[in-house]
Amino acid sequence: MDKGTNKQGGCLCGAVRYEVHGPLRDIISCHCGQCQKSSGHYFAATAASLSNFRLTEERGLKWYTSSNRAERGFCIECGSNLFWRRTGGTHISILAGTLEGKTGLRTVRHIFVADKKDYYDITDGLPQYDSYPEELKNG
Repeated sequence: MDKGTNKQGGCLCGAVRYEVHGPLRDIISCHCGQCQKSSGHYFAATAASLSNFRLTEERGLKWYTSSNRAERGFCIECGSNLFWRRTGGTHISILAGTLEGKTGLRTVRHIFVADKKDYYDITDGLPQYDSYPEELKNG
């Protein structure tokens, strides 16, 4: 779990930049319908404690309330998907592709696989869940 201390990242155009000073969770791939619609595929995201996360540039950041429990952050200038956060949560999910350089992270599970599209298969042998696993519901 202690991966990615002092990592930086951001959107394609630089209008949203962030830093994480602390551990990053390994990658969870989410195949839910909302992730598909907002990314065009599925999300591969890490997460950090909000206390270890800091925006260093946010002029392009827009939050979209995607449900009564969560919102998604993206850049209004270049369209990059960046974040997902639970309302009242203590962590922020960060799309792994927005991190700079090597991450030291690995994919550890797939969630909402019942919603995945039929044009791809999940063949990596990692745990698969049809919904959100109980141990992740508080983050």
